[in-house]
Amino acid sequence: MSKPKSSKRALGAIVLSFEAIVVFFATLAAFGLNVAPPEVVWGVGISVSILLIVTPAVLGKPGGYAFAWFLQALILASGFWLWGMFLIGSILVGMWIWAMIAGGTIDKARANYLKLKEEL
Repeated sequence: MSKPKSSKRALGAIVLSFEAIVVFFATLAAFGLNVAPPEVVWGVGISVSILLIVTPAVLGKPGGYAFAWFLQALILASGFWLWGMFLIGSILVGMWIWAMIAGGTIDKARANYLKLKEEL
């Protein structure tokens, strides 16, 4: 029997993908509000969005979750340039924390279920 897919990884990928969209729209807002030179706003915004889209591919690798946590901190820190990101970033980080806790719980429950199933 093949190893079941990780719910923690799946939920984390969903949250990271959603965050990429939110960061893109925050980039548009930062550009419209002239918080920095346009090259900086677009360079940083698009780079972070791309990193958020690519990160689910490395969540199963060593350091993948640590890098995703770094991106969460980066999203919160963006509030220093665009104050609304403190609120939005807090919501997004809350979603990330929920995904990590719920996904880990589901994975442990599945492992226990499969272990019990094999014993029967």
